[in-house]
Amino acid sequence: MSSVVERFLRYVKINTQSDETVEDRVPTTEGQWDLAHMLVEELQSLGLADAHITDKCFVIATLPANQKRDRPVIGFLAHMDTSPDFSGKDVKPQIVEKYDGKDIILNKENDIVLSPKEFPELLNYVGQTLITTDGTTLLGADDKAGVAEIMAALEVLKEHPEIRHGTIKVAFTPDEETGMGIPVFDVKAFGAEFAYTLDGGGVGEMEYENFNANRTMLTFHGKSVHPGDAKGVMVNSMHVAQEFISLLPAGERPEYTTDREGFYHLYKINGKVSETTVEFHLRDHDREKYEARKTMIQQCVDFINHKYGAGTVTAVLEDRYFNMRDVIEKHFHIVETAQQAMRTLGIEPIIKPIRGGTDGARLAYMGLPTPNLFAGGHNFHGPYEYIPVSSMEKAVQVIIKIAELYSQQ
Repeated sequence: MSSVVERFLRYVKINTQSDETVEDRVPTTEGQWDLAHMLVEELQSLGLADAHITDKCFVIATLPANQKRDRPVIGFLAHMDTSPDFSGKDVKPQIVEKYDGKDIILNKENDIVLSPKEFPELLNYVGQTLITTDGTTLLGADDKAGVAEIMAALEVLKEHPEIRHGTIKVAFTPDEETGMGIPVFDVKAFGAEFAYTLDGGGVGEMEYENFNANRTMLTFHGKSVHPGDAKGVMVNSMHVAQEFISLLPAGERPEYTTDREGFYHLYKINGKVSETTVEFHLRDHDREKYEARKTMIQQCVDFINHKYGAGTVTAVLEDRYFNMRDVIEKHFHIVETAQQAMRTLGIEPIIKPIRGGTDGARLAYMGLPTPNLFAGGHNFHGPYEYIPVSSMEKAVQVIIKIAELYSQQ
């Protein structure tokens, strides 16, 4: 069994599921500390003497250059937490050798099946070894595959000093899924000139364009009275919220959009007659369209307050991250070198926009240009998640080749 697989299987068994309800600390869950301590021990055993954990649970380490020429300092990052949306506790990975192209029974008792009829990309991996869930949890390839790949690449570089490279910085980060980790990351102390996250999907995928992202919190205030005496008096905040939602274009919801099309995503509702809270996520790749979506929300707020009275609805609009393309294009050698690395290895790069965000989206605006590379997984955040072993092994090769190419430039 290869090093990257052994590491991956070890890491996914640690429950690092983050908690989006926790807003006063990083990391949001204790399990992330457990993986961080394991990684520091492994990094130190590889000879990365400066490996340490910060007070916010960032694992930082340096692989010194093995050549005298002054070369750029490259960073590689992956996040340790898994999605709050589905259980990451007691992950029991299953290994499917020589996949035959048929349905994979994940959990016979609960009739949970990973089928190419529903997930046709499975057929791209016929004959390969897959790692799946047991149908009761997510797998954690997002992003423990990236963690394992970076660790395995460091191991190869340590064992093969004939592979020339400059200084390499690595960081394993908490709370990517909640968006709380990177804002407290010390980019200056990290010391890289540019970086790559290993947090993407299938082989060859590379992203340097993502959504502009907003979280809008709406509070609707009603008037609660006994329903028997409600006529002309009661204002049901849930109905007002429903009316607000109906004002937004129904065709611009996530389930009706693709590629670079933006959306209004109704994420949460919690209500009673007297008060209802609603959370929307606004997304768009185009900055002007993104700003127009925020304007639309404000116009709807104004309409409701005009109709029902001032203060009926209040809104807090929060920008979460922006499209990193505007930053990356000024340092496009980062993309070009990764493409060259892939092609040298016989991998055709697949450049695509992210319908979401990565840590790199925030890092780019914090002074660290950071596009996203494939980690190899599929069907993240749920029980149908899987990853081909060969995809992880190719990701390791890409990391090494990028480091080698920059040493030659």
